[in-house]
Parts: sequence; C-alpha cells; structure tokens
Amino acid sequence: MQRGSLQPGCTEFFSAKSPISIMDSLSSLLLGSSFLLAAAVFLGHHDGASTATTTHLHFYMHDDYTGPIPSAMRVVSGRSLLQASSPASTTPAFAGTAPPPPPRPPPPRQFGDIVVLNNPLTEGPDAGSARVGTAQGFGVRVLERGVVTDLSMHVVLEAGEHRGSSVAVKGRIDVNVAVRESVVGGGTGRFRLARGYMVSRNYDYNLATGGVVEIDLYLQH
Repeated sequence: MQRGSLQPGCTEFFSAKSPISIMDSLSSLLLGSSFLLAAAVFLGHHDGASTATTTHLHFYMHDDYTGPIPSAMRVVSGRSLLQASSPASTTPAFAGTAPPPPPRPPPPRQFGDIVVLNNPLTEGPDAGSARVGTAQGFGVRVLERGVVTDLSMHVVLEAGEHRGSSVAVKGRIDVNVAVRESVVGGGTGRFRLARGYMVSRNYDYNLATGGVVEIDLYLQH
C-alpha cells in the first residue's frame, strides 16, 4: 500500500520524523521524568519530616569508681603501660646522699586509659531516686594533657513508656567544658532510626571517685 492512500477507517500510526525531532522528544521526556522524580523525593522527605516525633529525655547518670560494686572500671591503664615501657633507673645510690624523693601520685586519668561503663540512670540526682535505665559502653582517654574522652555509649531505658528502647551515643567529652554535646546515631524499639544529640554536664563530679552527671537527650524519630 502506498503512503497517502489509506483505506477508509485506517489510521497511520507511523510517520517519518527527522533525527532532530526525535532527539527533541527524548530530551523533553527525560527532562519531564527528572522533574517528576525530584518532586516525588521532595514530597516523600517533606511527609517524613512532618510525621517525625520529637522526644526530650532528662535523667542523671551515676558514675561510681570506688564503691563496693563499682559501676565504672578502668580496664586498661595508659599509665601502667607507659611505666612498663620505661626501663628502671640503674643509677647507683652513693653513701651519704639523700634518697630520691618519692614519686608523685599518678593522676586519676591519663592518655590511653580505657574505662568500661555500666552506670545507673535515675530520675533525680540522688542515688535512691527512681531508676529509669542504664548507660553502658566505654570511654578512651585521647588527650595527653587534659581529660578528654572518646565516648561510645548505649542509653538503655528500663521504665516508663520507652521501656525496652535504647539510643546509641557517640561523642567527645571534655571534662573542662561545662556543657558537652554528643551525637545520637540511631536506636532500637521506639527510637529506631532516631537522630539528635545529647547534652551532659557535671552535677557533682570528682575525677578520682566519679559522681553524678546530668543528661538531656533530644531525639527525632
């Protein structure tokens, strides 16, 4: 059948187009698809943000190094490792000379120390206050002069509506800073895919024995 001589009732589905027209059509199609995809991603993100829940948790952490059942314990001492790597002095003692002064007491924290935590969390600052959870993890002393800890900790909630849920916290804790911030990198239970931050400050704390730390958690989940 020759082109242009269609039978009545028939439709011509194909028509000759130049390469330029075909490329223009493909470009328009791809551009339109890109706009649709971007709109879908934006709407999905906007919808997720609008349905997110914000939760604020406030409690006190008890960090006890010296009690009959300590909740925090140094398992690796950078101090002892440094002493073991230093050879003992072989200088002979001469008669009539004064003995060397006794060594200074070691500081309670030193670069390289690793501390394991299993600290109770309570509603109030008193040890007898209602318990709401446990802070479990470890800290590594990462500064030679000063007390700075690289902290990895799970906040496990054991009471109330969030019982059985937990939050993972990672942060740089500088004891000389009054208010410290750490990042929340997820969670379990009610706090799956949680994000946010933790604010901690010393309530009543001593480097040698431990003490009480006030904690606020701000979560979006």
